Amino acid sequence: MRKIAYVFGALAAAGAGTYLIVYLYRWQWQRAVICGVLLLVIEVMLVGLVTLGRLNRIEDRLRDTDRRQRELDARQEDMLTRLREPALAREETRFRWLEDPADRSYVFVPVLMVAGVVLSGLAWVVQKVASATARPAERRLAGKLAVLSAPDPAAPGDLEDLPAPGTSSGRSRARVTTVAVLSVALVAALVVSLADLTQTRAEESNEHEATSMVVQVDLRGTDVSASRKALAAQQIWEGCRDSTSAPLRHAPLGDLGNGMFAGVVRPALTDHDLMRLRGCLEDATLERAHLTVVAVNDVESGDDSR
Repeated sequence: MRKIAYVFGALAAAGAGTYLIVYLYRWQWQRAVICGVLLLVIEVMLVGLVTLGRLNRIEDRLRDTDRRQRELDARQEDMLTRLREPALAREETRFRWLEDPADRSYVFVPVLMVAGVVLSGLAWVVQKVASATARPAERRLAGKLAVLSAPDPAAPGDLEDLPAPGTSSGRSRARVTTVAVLSVALVAALVVSLADLTQTRAEESNEHEATSMVVQVDLRGTDVSASRKALAAQQIWEGCRDSTSAPLRHAPLGDLGNGMFAGVVRPALTDHDLMRLRGCLEDATLERAHLTVVAVNDVESGDDSR
């Protein structure tokens, strides 16, 4: 599911970025702003998905580390119990001669009795001191041996889930290299294309007398009368007269009927000015009005008088 979200986000970002460049090239600023905002939203979404994935992986890693630590503690306690079993057995068999039946008769010399008591006391003290000082050493030894102990058969096998040595690192390295090469190639192609599109070139002048442009106005709402369409067309046309490099001083707009209007621009527009004027007209921000450029023609001297 996460991969599908990544693919969908990448395709949406590529589409928004492509149309952003296209609308900038066509001088359609409102549409470019919308595509830029959409691209920004998609990028924030992708960053959120990547961050959420990283947090989930960190959480899984911490959970796995806790599980492994619990298993290691259990092995350590088991190994510590095994190390203490011989000591407990020896502790149970100490001074067995004292447990002999009392009905037997012995001849003890008082000196030997006192010496036995003293030696038994010394042995008891030595044993307590040794047991008190040997506990940390036993625990450290158990911790070292727990790594070498066999895992619990009831627990899920960790070795089966591990990849073969050298396979994961090689595949990840090849994948990273491929993605890096493709990214560099894509960025290089994008930079070259933008440089070619945005390069400043000496534009050839249009030798024709004028440029005629036929536009169609579509309105939405209750008032879609001819006068309302004429007013909308005039407002959009007047708002775009400053979009060209040369101001359109002689550019009348005539009504052809049925929402069609014709404008004549003098002098004739160059290709770049024509693109800017067309982009401004089709990207108009007038409420409930949309203007479409239907046809564009260059007019020779005397053709507009007929």
